[in-house]
Amino acid sequence: MPLSPEHRTRIKICGLTREADVDAAVEAGADAIGFVVYEKSPRYVSAARAGELARRLPPYVMPVVLLVNASADLLQQALQAVPNTALQFHGDETPAQCESVRRPYVRAARMAPGFDLLDFALAYPSAQAMLVDAHVDGYGGGGQVFDWSLLPKQLPRPMILSGGLHPGNVKDGVVSVRPWAVDVSSGVEAGKGIKDAALMRQFCQAVRAADRQCAEAA
Repeated sequence: MPLSPEHRTRIKICGLTREADVDAAVEAGADAIGFVVYEKSPRYVSAARAGELARRLPPYVMPVVLLVNASADLLQQALQAVPNTALQFHGDETPAQCESVRRPYVRAARMAPGFDLLDFALAYPSAQAMLVDAHVDGYGGGGQVFDWSLLPKQLPRPMILSGGLHPGNVKDGVVSVRPWAVDVSSGVEAGKGIKDAALMRQFCQAVRAADRQCAEAA
């Protein structure tokens, strides 16, 4: 999906568990805030807790609930707790399962040599975007960067770049990949699930610097 040189890269900060971190992420300039409703994650929050944190968000900052092979009951709990959420499916959800919720959703793809992201994206035509992450054991990217050269030049859906991003490398990621958005979690943490306000601010500043560079180079 081609982007204009003036495109403003959107920023999602994921895995928030504390009120102070939500406030700091918004102040830093995040466009979306992610809550991990998956019990095996060290950044897990319950659906009810995600709702409490999401209610702190000001207008035009989007809450995103991340789910991994969630039961129908858990999915409904999340939708009731965070009624204005977008959904991020990070497990083995089929296109039919993603579409059955009838809500905006992002589909995560785990990149590895031989994985065909284009075919994967075409299988999820109703997804708002494809989030590309590193392929590791389990679900999620494990804070690891993958080989960005594996990414196709064009996708039928907007691309969200994830996987091991931090303030020191996100500028290169934005300039190299030109994604619609970037998604960060461990790269702005003081500890698992504990965000660092300074790192979040530096991350957002690096993304804006990358956007300026792309605009100036056009």
